[in-house]
Amino acid sequence: MAEFGLTGEFLGLGGNPQDHRVVAAMSGGVDSSVVGAILHRAGYQVVGMTLQLYDHGAAIHRKGACCAGQDIHDARRVAEAMGFAHYVLDYESRFKQAVMEDFADTYLAGSTPIPCVRCNQSVKFADLLATAQQLGAAALVTGHYIRREEGAGGPVLLRAEDHGKDQSYFLFATTREQLDYLRFPLGHLTKDQTRELALALGLIVAAKPDSQDICFVPDGDYASVVKRLRPDAARPGEIVHTDGRVLGRHDGVIHYTVGQRRGLGVATGEPLYVIRLDAASAQVIVGPREALAVRTIQLADVNWIGDGALADADGMEIAVKVRSTRPPSPATLHVSADGAVSVTLAAGEEGVAPGQACVFYSVDEDSRVLGGGWIRATRSEVQAA
Repeated sequence: MAEFGLTGEFLGLGGNPQDHRVVAAMSGGVDSSVVGAILHRAGYQVVGMTLQLYDHGAAIHRKGACCAGQDIHDARRVAEAMGFAHYVLDYESRFKQAVMEDFADTYLAGSTPIPCVRCNQSVKFADLLATAQQLGAAALVTGHYIRREEGAGGPVLLRAEDHGKDQSYFLFATTREQLDYLRFPLGHLTKDQTRELALALGLIVAAKPDSQDICFVPDGDYASVVKRLRPDAARPGEIVHTDGRVLGRHDGVIHYTVGQRRGLGVATGEPLYVIRLDAASAQVIVGPREALAVRTIQLADVNWIGDGALADADGMEIAVKVRSTRPPSPATLHVSADGAVSVTLAAGEEGVAPGQACVFYSVDEDSRVLGGGWIRATRSEVQAA
């Protein structure tokens, strides 16, 4: 812990660790288990909390899930072995309403959801954070790979040191008020270093695989989850080329996403990609790869944690991520007089899908997170020109 800068009062709360009660959000994985353990070893008054978010079928037994079944058991065992308190909170109904049903409705609307962001936004950093405050905790501490540092105007959010594990894309909706209360002690570590700590601390989850995909989707079959939640909502329609030709039919837009190439159900002499989805007319529009390039992105529900007001950021040069796995790309932020927000990309990006996030980063402050918004609509390079 000393080697990794995790001794003393490393959360920045002031005084001594033993003076502070803190809540450790524990999903049952390696990262959050290490957080609970290092907080306890450092002397903080740790209360471990695990959320039971769902419990259906094979999802609770498969590898790579979280917040259900075996993972809850693992979190409890870690807390017992280390000797700190641990509680399980039943948030199943809240999770179903705020995350799972939103997931289904977003797909049915022809967009591509990010349930992990919705979970952070509406459950973990809302309901769980409120519970931690009710317990008199000085901070809610999580195992996310992102950095929080004190800036001249208050706490700021920065990408993780290990850009390969950086989770800032999923945390763009974190508000200034939440950031005051949250702590992320693993943001300066690599995953290998976290596992070193887990081994050194003797944690039973030290070799546990990372969680993969969406926690409540067994076997990655998104469409089956949508059908279960909205059994009569999907409707068939046409697969239409950008030039107007009807190429075939489909069983529902829920089976497609922007940028998809395989499994389109049509055969032509050219490679085709899903360019956009029109849920209102039940059309899947396909075309050549060059039609995927997007230059302008219109946003909704923008969260701004940069300096000053969002309105003052009109014309700011920033970097943006439009997919979690892509590096930030140069862009310009636009804020109109009526509050509408959009970004113009310096170069075209492929596979930019409504329903995904567009996350803002500074270009001169070590990739500071400035917030972001939900992608509402896009314009192609041809349209932008």
